[in-house]
Amino acid sequence: MTAQPRIIGIGRANPPSRYSQREIYDLSRKFVPLYRNPRIEQIFMNSDIDFRHLAFDIETFVPDESADVLHARFEDHAVPLGREAVLRCFEDAGAVPGDIDFIVAVTCTGYLCPGLSAILIRDLGLRTNLQRADLVGMGCAGAMPGLQRAYDYVMAYPERKALLLTVEVCSACYYIDESLETVVGNAICADGAAAVIVANDPEGKGPGIVAFDTLLEPSFLHTVGFQTRQGKLRIVLSKDIRDAVGVLVRRLLDSLLLQSGLRREDVDHWIIHSGGRKVIDSIRDELGIPEDRLKHSRCVLRNFGNMSSPTVLFVLDETLKHSRPKQGDLGVMIAMGPGLAVEGAVLRW
Repeated sequence: MTAQPRIIGIGRANPPSRYSQREIYDLSRKFVPLYRNPRIEQIFMNSDIDFRHLAFDIETFVPDESADVLHARFEDHAVPLGREAVLRCFEDAGAVPGDIDFIVAVTCTGYLCPGLSAILIRDLGLRTNLQRADLVGMGCAGAMPGLQRAYDYVMAYPERKALLLTVEVCSACYYIDESLETVVGNAICADGAAAVIVANDPEGKGPGIVAFDTLLEPSFLHTVGFQTRQGKLRIVLSKDIRDAVGVLVRRLLDSLLLQSGLRREDVDHWIIHSGGRKVIDSIRDELGIPEDRLKHSRCVLRNFGNMSSPTVLFVLDETLKHSRPKQGDLGVMIAMGPGLAVEGAVLRW
């Protein structure tokens, strides 16, 4: 049998605490004078974000939490969020824990050892002899290399199934200070998890994965990611990214389509990471994508913010549920992250 790895199930999860953008902005301005500047208020309120899920309690939040408290937040929420996303993925795929042969767990907002993969083997009752990998530190683009590891496994073992989990607790890195560098991250980042199962399916359920490609631009190496301050992870999102990302995505897309023998006009579905309003605008303008083709990226941004690695899988889920791709449709899936890295994949239904 010729291997044709497909995404046969998807599931997602968020913390129950959901706050409006105004609530989050008012929380920040209560503690730090910088945030009372009208320019900062504009960054928050013109972000095209209405709501975000964050794991802290807005009523008891303090800006000077210790590194231990932040780490505990990651551990206390990453595990149940991941478990919920995987269980929903199993339901969508019609799978059970014993079906899984490989798990890859992706995160950048916390560090656990043993990692999430080992913990979820225990918590989900997965087989104890399955293969596993934990990808840490790949930022918002992490779902794509994680998906490629799952794809590679299924290509090597066509009768087996691979589980990809992405989970981020950005509120474990919520660092309020007097620096403009942290403002953008605090204005857009949120918490969430998403999981997919990759397998061969003779009935052709779910999109087939046709090709991957990667572009790394090292000149932007320090413009996005995390810094460590007093043991705490501090989000860094430079405003320079939004001006550069469109050109980088175009370069990546040209290479991706060339290797697949496709043209830009062949693409029916654009599954673009909701990195921020201006990031989406930059990609739209550079590629000439009609605005209505970006409605799912805009929807995820408006209702969830930027959840880092799970975000592009949320956009895929919205595409599957609301655009209902038909047989033969083509999709391009793109996410951006630290490096500056642009990761892409071609999907075919």
